[in-house]
Amino acid sequence: MNDTPTGIEDLLRHHAPQVLGALVRRYGHFDTAEDAVQEALIDAYRQWPVRGLPDNPRGWLIRTASRRLTDQLRSESARQRREEKAAALTPRDAFTAPPPGESRAPAADDTLTLLFLCCHPELSPAAQIALTLRAVGGLTTAEIARAHLVPEATMAQRISRAKRKVRGVPFRQPGPADRDGRLAAVLQVLYLIFNEGYTATSGSDLHRADLAREAIRLTRAVRGLLPRDGRVTGLLALMLLTEARSPARSGPHGELIPLDEQDRGLWDTEAIREGTALVEEALSEGPAGAYQLQAAVAALHDEAGRAEDTDWPQILALYDLLVHRAPDPMAELSRAVALAMVRGPRAGLAAVAALEERLAGHHRLDAVRAHLLERAGDHEAARAAYRRAAALTLSAPEARYLRMRAARPEPPPAGGAG
Repeated sequence: MNDTPTGIEDLLRHHAPQVLGALVRRYGHFDTAEDAVQEALIDAYRQWPVRGLPDNPRGWLIRTASRRLTDQLRSESARQRREEKAAALTPRDAFTAPPPGESRAPAADDTLTLLFLCCHPELSPAAQIALTLRAVGGLTTAEIARAHLVPEATMAQRISRAKRKVRGVPFRQPGPADRDGRLAAVLQVLYLIFNEGYTATSGSDLHRADLAREAIRLTRAVRGLLPRDGRVTGLLALMLLTEARSPARSGPHGELIPLDEQDRGLWDTEAIREGTALVEEALSEGPAGAYQLQAAVAALHDEAGRAEDTDWPQILALYDLLVHRAPDPMAELSRAVALAMVRGPRAGLAAVAALEERLAGHHRLDAVRAHLLERAGDHEAARAAYRRAAALTLSAPEARYLRMRAARPEPPPAGGAG
């Protein structure tokens, strides 16, 4: 790991959930511990570029966050005296030792335990997802709010309430029955973390590789616990098949390259092979749910040697099944594209129009509409839709791409000069 600001930021993102897990397991104050970890991360970001990386970055963060935590608890004098005494008597490796009754190796991190803690049944599904994205995924409150299409202030309140509710909950892996009850929320969180990594909702970068890698790592860990669960296998397959395209998604200057224009020779063939095998396994492990079906769609895209070889009728059939079993406006928007590829752009535009109310204000609605209008030959309307989409997105690469599409000259009539 280098000591450039980007390298340090990646290192901090990797260690943050582990440090938070260590503090929560030791002290039990989720909300206060999360604040202390954030302050330690700020200290590291300021100091490490100047002083250099410590020999043990994770240990440095744990010690710094622990000091911050005891400072924050000082006003509660009785509790503070107990915890300072306990901290003084705690062996150096106690933060990384497994809790009583667990056989986890001391060197293993606490991220997976933290993931299931954030999906505690006392929390609503929306709160579970928001808290995990914040504590495990490292997303900002603003990023989480955009992913859920809610105001940032609303999301901040949701996260604060969730942190208070899990205060004092024992920091340990849930038992099998409890774990199964939390699995749906855990998988949705991992899916959202991956999506934010694959296509960042804001900022100058299209792809946040650290988030995508962490989502894949955590999903592999969950699959280690539940190796025969088709949902887990399907989600891992979906991530691998999607991330396999990342080397071809942007040009030398960071510009977005759409799927049908990508150099498929740059795709990660090993990830495609693994993902395709996992899709077959996932589909054999019970009724196909949302992750298995999306993974099957991704496999069809990845298996096409050229864009024109894509099996769009089969993709449309999969999307028909997906929106029937797991209704979701974004899945319906993707179905509209597949519908256009099979039955023509006007059929796709009609499907997009039906989503107007549910996706109002989302740039992807106008981006898809613009693409389909362009295919239908209505270039003036397409340019207007591209401009609207560019104004709505907070991603700089997406905005540049959409403005470029809006500025393209209208092609000459068929049979014309040039």
